[in-house]
Amino acid sequence: MTATLSDDLKQLLDSPVFVTVATVQPDGSPQVSPVWVKRDGDDLLFSTTIGRRKERNLRRDARVSVVIQPFDAPYTYAEVRGSASLSTEGGQELIDELSQKYTGKPYAEFNPAGADDAERVVVRITPRKVVGSI
Repeated sequence: MTATLSDDLKQLLDSPVFVTVATVQPDGSPQVSPVWVKRDGDDLLFSTTIGRRKERNLRRDARVSVVIQPFDAPYTYAEVRGSASLSTEGGQELIDELSQKYTGKPYAEFNPAGADDAERVVVRITPRKVVGSI
């Protein structure tokens, strides 16, 4: 069963709010990374590259948790728990879109060294449960 995001949470996700993604390591311990995010309906999308720890963790175990916490309201947060699916389709387009959202620049201009990165992956998180105060 999927969860629905509140209108306030959707509005926050449509702004350049940083989120923290938690995945499960092979030994069961958590792995946490800050990422840029985009919303597609109630799904959350972020970009990573093939071979990064979070990409490998999600291919092995699709369970994921995302914490959204606005910088100007640190006691306000939401946690989205769900499952992830990964696709290379649209990977470069997503990082370019996210870079414009967060930096106002194309990704190649923001991070010239990114040209040497491995292939980009779109991670789509489908919410199962949303908790918190947003």
